[in-house]
Amino acid sequence: MDISVIVPLYNEEESLPELHDWIKRVMEENGFSYEIIFVDDGSNDNSWNVIEALSQTNSNVRGIKFRRNYGKSAALHTGFSEAKGDVVITMDADLQDSPDEIPPLYNMIMKDGYDLVSGWKKIRHDPISKTVPSKFFNFVTRVLSGIKLHDFNCGLKAYKRDVIKSIEVYGEMHRYIPVLAKQAGFKNIGEKVVVHRARKYGVSKFGFSRFINGFLDLLSVLFITKFGKKPMHFFGVWGTLMFLAGGIITVWIIAEKLYKLYHHLPVREVVAQPLFYIALVLVILGVQLFLAGFLGELVSRSSSDRNKYLIAEKLNF
Repeated sequence: MDISVIVPLYNEEESLPELHDWIKRVMEENGFSYEIIFVDDGSNDNSWNVIEALSQTNSNVRGIKFRRNYGKSAALHTGFSEAKGDVVITMDADLQDSPDEIPPLYNMIMKDGYDLVSGWKKIRHDPISKTVPSKFFNFVTRVLSGIKLHDFNCGLKAYKRDVIKSIEVYGEMHRYIPVLAKQAGFKNIGEKVVVHRARKYGVSKFGFSRFINGFLDLLSVLFITKFGKKPMHFFGVWGTLMFLAGGIITVWIIAEKLYKLYHHLPVREVVAQPLFYIALVLVILGVQLFLAGFLGELVSRSSSDRNKYLIAEKLNF
């Protein structure tokens, strides 16, 4: 199968028939073998009935319905696990993503050799309350991840099949799939300017809190991908630095007191010196970070996927 189109949705009954017809027309015009996987993320409108009706008229339509709303990451993860196409396309169900972008995205994967291609909504039809924070977080993500994309959160993306089978999307990590892909070894990541259409039906399902959660998720994914298998490398370094700093200050305080006693100089009580409390806090923090590192190592060693390594190819095995 050439293409799997995964469409996560929540209360999008009005846009689904139009989106389906548009995708179908593009696929047939280009001669692609395809499937459309609608993932209903616990909608409380008529979305699932619409999907059932579409599946009866088009055998390429598949549907997955959650019992409750789990979020976009869960919907994508489930869709990825079911996808059968050589190229996997994800797009939102609100008709702001254009299915006409599918053929060029497919060619960038199959002909140009990209592992992942992310859409860039260069011209957006969104209020400034969404565009300004989005630009800020895209900038921060570029700096911290080293991936030169302008729009990490664009729902319109294309993936090589191996990519979506090698990463795990959970929580709210769908914003940072390119980061997860890079950490999994898929570094050929491209970008394509795509058309962003004004919302035709319904309202946005995301509030301002997604920007706060997005920043926290970025810190999480960067930490987990870099130190998830070796937590002591993070906690141990900081624990050592703090413990050494506290120890050096303690030695200084003791040496200073002994020097003054030896030379019969005025001496302050150790507990009356601010440095004593700074040293005490640093030593305690150092020990706690060491313990956190040891506990993290124990958890990591007992993890079932600790030795799960991604194999690119096998020859004469």
